[in-house]
Amino acid sequence: MPGDLPPRVAGYVSAALAALGEWREAESLLWRAQATDPDCLHVYYLLYKLYFNRKRLTDADHAACMALDAAARQAGISSDWHLLNSTSCDWGNVAAPQHFYLFSLKALAFIRLRHERVAEAHEILAKLREIDPADTVGASVIESYAMGAAA
Repeated sequence: MPGDLPPRVAGYVSAALAALGEWREAESLLWRAQATDPDCLHVYYLLYKLYFNRKRLTDADHAACMALDAAARQAGISSDWHLLNSTSCDWGNVAAPQHFYLFSLKALAFIRLRHERVAEAHEILAKLREIDPADTVGASVIESYAMGAAA
């Protein structure tokens, strides 16, 4: 868990991680953390990961889209990934919200792939190749998985 979480958010996140055996309690705690600080990107990651692991792919998709919206606001870019290109911002800054945007976009591609929305996943992966040619978030791993699944 990142050490720079606001104290109230950190409390909710710690309690949620301790409650993972009771996933509905963990879910509730994470949503409380999100309501406490909607700009805390780490909470969105935990939400889409929780939902993905529970095979609640629609909820995981929703949480990933919320993560993209929050990261885009902070980075000053469009939350609509279709509108982005390699010059939309400094994509190479791994400590910036746009890097979290890339990471969450990769997660969205994987979620959609697992949800059998294959064409959408491939579209997202193509966009990631365009805006992250150095593959800083490892989207090529998801792309390899997608190619293997199609074979």
